[in-house]
Amino acid sequence: ARPGARAGVLPRLPENLGPIAQANVDAGAELRAMTKPKSDLPPWKILPPPPAEELERYYKEAEAKFGVPWVYLASVHLVETRMGRIRGTSTAGAQGPMQFLPSTWKAYGMGGDIYDPHDAIFGAANYLKANGGAAGRMDNALFRYNNSNRYVRAVTLYAKQIEADPRTYLAYHQWQVYYITPWGDLWLEEGYGS
Repeated sequence: ARPGARAGVLPRLPENLGPIAQANVDAGAELRAMTKPKSDLPPWKILPPPPAEELERYYKEAEAKFGVPWVYLASVHLVETRMGRIRGTSTAGAQGPMQFLPSTWKAYGMGGDIYDPHDAIFGAANYLKANGGAAGRMDNALFRYNNSNRYVRAVTLYAKQIEADPRTYLAYHQWQVYYITPWGDLWLEEGYGS
């Protein structure tokens, strides 16, 4: 939100944290650049996500079945709905914790429930595999998931952080939902929309 603050903050961090903070700031900037501030509040509900251990188990089961690295599944989930905190349909009509268009879900959801975290993670792994994710072409697979190079860079930066230190996943699991408005960022606390 305030790119000018980077120069004053990042150099003050311990040397080992600087690159990590830079990666997270860069990923956030990529996503922010994709988002047009909106005056109206979203018709979402913000609820607690499923437990981190449960989601990690689903990601790893999906990796074992489809060959898509679990860190990318977790990162897509983080970007799409803050790991399931956001409950609601996107402006494009995408639904569920991994944000599928119904037509895409019909093709890749394997008959599951678009709103079920386990089914949605498996559907995402199936889709990413079909687009090269299991063959090491994650850039292509992510671009097909959301046709934006900014999206690809952001998800990849988050995935690389989890890959470097899996404890980062636990931190990402705690990230909250912020909504960008013309007047500044608004924290949508758990319970919003209830």
